[in-house]
Amino acid sequence: MKVIVEAKAKIMQENETQAKKNQEFFKQNNIFCLNFMSSPGSGKTTLLEAMIKKNIFKLAVIEGDLETNNDANRIIKAGAKAYQISTGQSCHLDAIMIKKALDEFDVKDCNLVVIENIGNLVCPASYLLGENLNVVLLSATEGADKVEKYPVMFKRADILVLSKMDIAQYFDFDTKHIYEEAKKLNPNVVIFELSAKDDTNIDKFCAYIKEKMENK
Repeated sequence: MKVIVEAKAKIMQENETQAKKNQEFFKQNNIFCLNFMSSPGSGKTTLLEAMIKKNIFKLAVIEGDLETNNDANRIIKAGAKAYQISTGQSCHLDAIMIKKALDEFDVKDCNLVVIENIGNLVCPASYLLGENLNVVLLSATEGADKVEKYPVMFKRADILVLSKMDIAQYFDFDTKHIYEEAKKLNPNVVIFELSAKDDTNIDKFCAYIKEKMENK
């Protein structure tokens, strides 16, 4: 057991060291980095498509999935650069994977890089990647108990996006409860309620990100 614990600690230390180097790369190149995390199907790629179409950011996306280039192809079709990381069996991205992507993927002409992490509310929360902000999505179809069930993920969130809110009424999605539980874990978390059909709130989300970029 001691050997396992020590090996895990070494892996996490190596990841943290590389994450700091990634962050320095972004800083030197005047790039803001977001880490999008959520369970599968919450709407990460759909939100990215909406952001791209606003034409506010010079945006590039690093996509993480176990298999396929489906999401990267969607990003490219929407009009932004995309780089696919296929992990095979790994349930999260780590800082070393991001470093390898940055070695092969030219993002120096961009001002915003979004890492779309693998759909999972557990593993990605433990790995720093070099991001400026963590954006966690929770869709109306998932239920209002997810914040309590996966506290590590929601404690990491700088921004919590409640997605698919146009259908929330059909799922008894208790937003008040989510606000309360999220604020208990992280009093500073900023919460947005979004729908792909609601341009107004997408604009507000983009404006907030732009403000953070300008004030970093």
